[in-house]
Amino acid sequence: MIKVQITADSRFPVDRARIRETVGSLLARQGIKDAVVSISVIGNRKMSGLNKEYMKKKGTTDVLSFPFQDPQSQPKESLGFVENPDQSLQLGEIIVSFPEAVRQAREKNILVDQEVDNLIIHGLGHLLGEHHD
Repeated sequence: MIKVQITADSRFPVDRARIRETVGSLLARQGIKDAVVSISVIGNRKMSGLNKEYMKKKGTTDVLSFPFQDPQSQPKESLGFVENPDQSLQLGEIIVSFPEAVRQAREKNILVDQEVDNLIIHGLGHLLGEHHD
């Protein structure tokens, strides 16, 4: 079973069912049937703080991902995810800046929910080991 734990302040109206569907669909395409992912939707002030603390970058960003274990530091034969007694993959946390999602949706002329999906898909890719500069 795919478990998606979502934390979002009421100021940030996200479609929780849509987020769960997005995550579930992407993981199913990857052949993952049993995993836990945490998603937090926050404002730019908090995101700026996290970006500075963890990425050593000034200002806000649209999405950050924090795997429960870094797949790059694990042996190739291991995915590097936390072992769990119920055998679920503990993938990690995706943090989305709602104001950045709104801004980017406006620029792309798409719905905010679509941009939130795009950011979550991007963050999930990082949790599954995809990286870029």
